[in-house]
Amino acid sequence: MTNPVYLALDLPRLDAAIALAQKVRGHIGGIKLGLEFFCAHGHHGVHEVAKIGLPIFLDLKLHDIPNTVAAAMQAIHVLQPAIVTVHASGGRAMMEDAKAAAGDHCKVVGVTVLTSLDAGDLASVGVSNAPHDQVLRLADLAREAGLDGVVCSGHEVGDVHKRWKDAFIVVPGLRTAGTVTASGDQKRIVTPRAARDAGASVLVIGRPISRADDPLTAARAIEGTL
Repeated sequence: MTNPVYLALDLPRLDAAIALAQKVRGHIGGIKLGLEFFCAHGHHGVHEVAKIGLPIFLDLKLHDIPNTVAAAMQAIHVLQPAIVTVHASGGRAMMEDAKAAAGDHCKVVGVTVLTSLDAGDLASVGVSNAPHDQVLRLADLAREAGLDGVVCSGHEVGDVHKRWKDAFIVVPGLRTAGTVTASGDQKRIVTPRAARDAGASVLVIGRPISRADDPLTAARAIEGTL
């Protein structure tokens, strides 16, 4: 992959989202469309963004019984996504069925622990493991289920890569060097360069580009650090 940056394009207006993607398309490697975008714009929105000519990452975080997740994967075949997410906590059978139902050229990756969660959050829902340990546990399960890789924070990507050499690892919750402490709703963040050095395959970057005064300059600057 020449440029690992996928722009998180979760904007409420489709025209604004397309305009932003068009502006920075020369300095990103793909476009990530999340649940907010998909609920607002559906298949039509994905088709419109796909016209830009960059790979599409559908970050839908599917999590349901195996049959339902498999049916959902089949329903999005027509969109030809390059990457789709499912929750690894949905279990091995669900992940196996998701991968079996995916398109031939679609990578299915398991979301481990959201970057908005810390140890206290996990404890509140009955998970006694520290975030790091829970990420590794779910990454092992995703590998056993035949997924292509996982989503994890930059804090865990190095250890996941050591255990799973050919894993396709997606890292969200990234902030540039000057804003790494301005985390917003993210709790486990690193810089794009640090995540890439640790073994990340895809870097999901949203606000450092989409909310920049000059998104083009911001995208170009991030690309220059990789």
